[in-house]
Order: sequence, then structure tokens, then C-alpha cells
Amino acid sequence: MAEKRDYYEVLGVQKSASADEIKKAYRSLARKYHPDLHPDDKNCAEKFKEVNEAYEVLSDPSKKERYDQFGHAGVDPNYGGGAYGGGGGFNPFGDMGDIFENLFGGGFGGFGGSSSSRSRANAPRRGSDIETTVTIDFMEACSGIKREIKINRQEKCTECNGTGAAAGSSPQTCPECNGMGQVKVGQRTPFGVISSTKPCTKCGGKGKVVTNPCSKCNGNGRIRTSKSISVDIPAGIDDGQVLRVSGQGNSGENGGPNGNLNVAVRVKSHPIFERDEYDIHCEIPITYAQAVMGDELIVPTIDGNVKYSISEGTQTGTVFRLKGKGVKKLQRSERGDQYVKVYVEVPKSLDKKQKELLKAFEDSLEEKNYEKKKNFFDKLKDLFK
Repeated sequence: MAEKRDYYEVLGVQKSASADEIKKAYRSLARKYHPDLHPDDKNCAEKFKEVNEAYEVLSDPSKKERYDQFGHAGVDPNYGGGAYGGGGGFNPFGDMGDIFENLFGGGFGGFGGSSSSRSRANAPRRGSDIETTVTIDFMEACSGIKREIKINRQEKCTECNGTGAAAGSSPQTCPECNGMGQVKVGQRTPFGVISSTKPCTKCGGKGKVVTNPCSKCNGNGRIRTSKSISVDIPAGIDDGQVLRVSGQGNSGENGGPNGNLNVAVRVKSHPIFERDEYDIHCEIPITYAQAVMGDELIVPTIDGNVKYSISEGTQTGTVFRLKGKGVKKLQRSERGDQYVKVYVEVPKSLDKKQKELLKAFEDSLEEKNYEKKKNFFDKLKDLFK
């Protein structure tokens, strides 16, 4: 099993990073390695999966606590022989629990319990998760949408009902391990040869072998099928976020639950709006006359156009806020705000008469109309005294 990278290293943050810092790092990396941006780059796809896995743990306070204490073994049931709080319990001492059990008989208190509880050959096993990506429009992310998503997943074989054995037959107890799924092996140590247990290679740790395999699944007990899943994408979803659809992953084994379907959401950009968390930003050009005299503007929002009056003497770069006109917050009724920045568009290609009129208008203005200009030149004079 390949050694996993430290989750903090994956996201490029310190262990002391705040939840906001972790989220910011995740969003940046999710955009960078998104499979849709690199369709033929398997390395990017792996990195995207690694980033999502790291964020899933570090964004969950309870998982983060276990990870900080026990590392990958605290959150991954397939890492290091068991996950903290899962299956047969987290065993920080690896095979030493088996060694002490053989030396002293039964469970050695505090070392993860007996091997029989950890390694029941035919215990239910949860199916693995599957990942996919869906691309939606900016406005669909704001309002929410239901999408049909096609996936490929493993399901219990209907021909053999998941046993892997052909009709009229059944799996047989493994003769190598007598159905235990494990075999005892000797380990030479400074204390002599000590017995420990290892997964049985003949049955793959299952405790049973199929001598007459099912023709439909070739003895696997599961088959790969194509499915169309309806997924509710909630209003407020942001680019790079991942939706978890419970129970829609690969089927479990021995009656175990299905895994989950993880849907990475990619949101297309918008020609007018930009999003920052739950706030919307946009820029609107106004004319010189509108800036000088004020006007009622037609402002686009994600809910439709609204009217907004700007005052006389509005300066370019002025930003005003439309409260509650942003994106709905996930799982909440509140919404963000919309921020509108206006800039004065300077007219081009004036004819001679227009220039003369503009010059006459300029000459008629008093100095107080250009307060910033006056202050600038006053400071300039003081600087060169």
C-alpha cells in the first residue's frame, strides 16, 4: 500500500491553520487540479482526489481531532489495520496485539481487543466510495438544480445474490484457514519464535472459497453496472465543493452497506457577476453626465434587474451594497450581499463643437468642484518648498 502524504502537506497549510485557511487552500487547489481542466492528465486527477480526501478529514472537527492524534490510521479503515472508532477498533500497536495475545492468551487489555473481533472473515464490509464531476451554470449554482448523473458502480450480482457461487452451489469453508480468514505464522524475535496471524492467501481473508463460480459475475459476487442517479444540487453550492450522496457508491460485501457517491461540482463563470463566498460583485459603467448629475440605474442581480439611484457627484470607483441580494447560504435561510462598483466611462472621438462646449463648461466650474485636484497640488507645493 502506497504511503499516504500528510493531509496538511497536501493542502499546503500548517497544523495550526484555521478552518477558513483550510477551506481557502482547498478551494484554490481544487480549481487548480480539477479534472475538467485537465481531461487527459491522470496526475491531476489523482491530485484532485487527494485534495478532496484531505479536505474531507480536516474540515470535520471530529475527524481532524482523530487525525491529529493518530494520523491516517485514525480516519482510514483500510490504513494500518483499522480506523479509530470503526470496525474492530484502532490498534496503534499493529501486529503487537496478536503477539501479546498469543503469549498471554485472549485479548491483551488496551491493545485493540482480540484478533477474532478484528478479523471476522465474513463480517459485513462497507462498499468503497466512487467519484464523479458535474458542471453547472453560475445561475444554477445560485438557485439550485436537480441533475441526472450517469455513473458506473459495482452492485450485488442478482444471479448468485452476491455469494459468487453458481446456482445450486455455495461457497465452501477455506481448507487452508478453516474459515477463519487468517493463518498463524511464526515470527523470529529476540525472545524466540512468536506466533502471529496473517490474512489467508488462499481465500484472500474471506474464510470461504468458491469452487463453482457464478457465470454472470465470475465468482466476484458483484458486477459493474451503469446507473443514472438524480442528484439535488443545493442553492449556494460553490465551485470545487463536493456533494456526498449517501449509499450510492459501490455495494458492500457480506451484507455490508454501500459506499457513497462523491460529486465534485464545477461552476461556470458568469459574464457579469463574480462570486466571493456568498457575496456577488459586479461593475457598471456610467456616463460623465450621470456621474455629475446623478441618475437612476438599472442594476442586474441574480434575481433580476432592480433600480438604484446614485447621487450627484458620484465618483468613479464608488461601491454600493444591495443587502441580501447575494447567494443563499448553504443549509441556511440567510443570503450574502451584492456589491456594485461604478466607473465613469470617458467619451471618445468628440467633434470640434463638442470639445468647445466641454471646454467652456470646464472653464465655468469653480475650484471647489475639484477638491481632490486642489488638495493634490497643495501637497505638491508643500513638498517642493
